[in-house]
Amino acid sequence: MKKMPVIGVIGGGSWATAIVKVLQKNPGHINWFIRSNENIEFIRKNKHNPHYLRAVMLDPEKLNISNDINYIAKESDILIFVIPAAFLKETLEKLSEDISEKTVVSAIKGVIPGDNLLISDFFNKYFNLHLSSIVILSGPSHAEEVAMERLSYLTFASADIKLARSIANIFEIHYIKTIVSGDIYGIEYASVLKNIFAIAAGICHGLGYGDNFQAVLVSNAIQEIKRFVDTVRPTTRDIKSSVYLGDLIVTAYSQFSRNRTFGNMIGKGYSVKAAILELSMVAEGYYATKCIYEINKKHFVNMPVTDAVYNILYDNISPAIEMKLLTKSLG
Repeated sequence: MKKMPVIGVIGGGSWATAIVKVLQKNPGHINWFIRSNENIEFIRKNKHNPHYLRAVMLDPEKLNISNDINYIAKESDILIFVIPAAFLKETLEKLSEDISEKTVVSAIKGVIPGDNLLISDFFNKYFNLHLSSIVILSGPSHAEEVAMERLSYLTFASADIKLARSIANIFEIHYIKTIVSGDIYGIEYASVLKNIFAIAAGICHGLGYGDNFQAVLVSNAIQEIKRFVDTVRPTTRDIKSSVYLGDLIVTAYSQFSRNRTFGNMIGKGYSVKAAILELSMVAEGYYATKCIYEINKKHFVNMPVTDAVYNILYDNISPAIEMKLLTKSLG
């Protein structure tokens, strides 16, 4: 019998917790890196994460939890990274273990600030990982619904389709259906952009715009995604697929969307700083907005929604004024 690969999860937030719950159905133990030793002891004693998805019951007998990232990396064959993109580089500064021969799964929907690199390119550049060893995990999915065992579809993208399928098989359970794809870059960029558009949807909701305009906004957003990914990474793809359109819809409309919640606060008059503090979780779209705006300086793609969100978050333009201007450019 083929030996089951040992899985290591890097990150201790909501999505990491939901992923650990799903993986507990597999034989063997799961290695789990969590920075806080206090949180580790809490999980061992109380069988749930003290800060995220507290209702999710965890099995300490199946979990090998450590705050030593090098130990977790060394003891794992597959490393699943679930750390906000804005903090990934800082977290991995302590990683000295060679992971170039590992399989890396990115469940991160963001761009590395400053470098403006997608996660796959980041691991390729800084950790010598070939793209055929990297798998991108995308939605449409919210950690909260996965944790509640509501039917969810996950997409796994890799340059090596066989590897994508093997990772997908590890995740399959009665409430998880899986899809595989070879469009690494298109899926990564789409998962970044949808967070920006969810902020826009939240801002509009906070300003009092209704469902009619939200439908127009989201319709224009998927066109914006298509224009951008087809320009930056041209290939054959169906933008109506769930990993593109579905992920956009769920992030723009769901009550669980932290990016929509963040945008809603901005629309209601919160400053950016106040909204970040109030949210208490990372809204990837905040950082992604600046990264995509800077990346697009090289490509000149028409991106009115992204530009509007950038103007509000980084140029301190009034949300009411900016969104009023935006309504004139959509159709």
